[in-house]
Amino acid sequence: MDLTHLITPANVIAACLALVPFLAVAFFSERLAGSARALPVWAQLACPALVSVPYLVVACAAGNFRWGWFALYAALPVTIAFLLWQVAQSDAEQRGGWQDFLILAVLGLAVDLRWFEGAWPAHLAIFNKVLLLDTGIYGFVLVRNLGGTGFDLRLRWRDAAFGLRELVFYVPIALGLGLSLGFLHLHVAWPGLGAIGFAWIFTFFFIAVPEELFFRGWLQNLLERRMGRLPALLLTSVLFGLAHFNKRAVHFNWRYVLLAALAGIFYGRAWRQERRVGASAVTHASVDALWSLWLK
Repeated sequence: MDLTHLITPANVIAACLALVPFLAVAFFSERLAGSARALPVWAQLACPALVSVPYLVVACAAGNFRWGWFALYAALPVTIAFLLWQVAQSDAEQRGGWQDFLILAVLGLAVDLRWFEGAWPAHLAIFNKVLLLDTGIYGFVLVRNLGGTGFDLRLRWRDAAFGLRELVFYVPIALGLGLSLGFLHLHVAWPGLGAIGFAWIFTFFFIAVPEELFFRGWLQNLLERRMGRLPALLLTSVLFGLAHFNKRAVHFNWRYVLLAALAGIFYGRAWRQERRVGASAVTHASVDALWSLWLK
């Protein structure tokens, strides 16, 4: 499918506006968090309304702007920032309040059930996922200042070591179970180093990091404070598996759920080794790249 017609000046500008907050916090979180908290409270809570700007740019250029969608993308981030500011005042120990889990449920379901994708022109719904990610990052990192997330993409050798260790543990299990269930199908063609590198880098930044930040950096992190390490790991892995129920199928895809839940255990182990999203994202990106290139 030729999608080159989607590379328009408006879409490129909107993509930069959507990706800059994500990457800026990933590499300069402490500096940005300090700057955000130096603002008056009203400004801290109003700033995330800027998440609506990429929608404005894309929708106006495509001729399908709707005030309702614009209001949603402006109001939802502000509401989330307010709720997280509120819980930050009452939960100094960061054990997690109802606001944290409500917000995670809303963000997770909005992405998984594609609630807001109707706002976007065809093939541009990826913007929705990035904007909701920006919303969560602003709220949890800059306003809530949730500790122990490990959202730092200045990768270290130890991140790669722990991430690849969990990959080695998971791959034999996934291969044995996936092939026996008919979910995985082996392809032996060599796609070339360029294709392998592109698949891994694209998956790392646009699939693995967002999902690992959500499930490990935020959800597993908060659940650990409530339940302990092992129950939090298992529950997060189950929820991660269930988040894949509608992938590659019209109805409930139990094989995908099972393989994803098992993968979630190893992703969670990589993250909790030193509480680094980069480590679990290495495992996640490597699994997805192997699957897309040789097992899909």
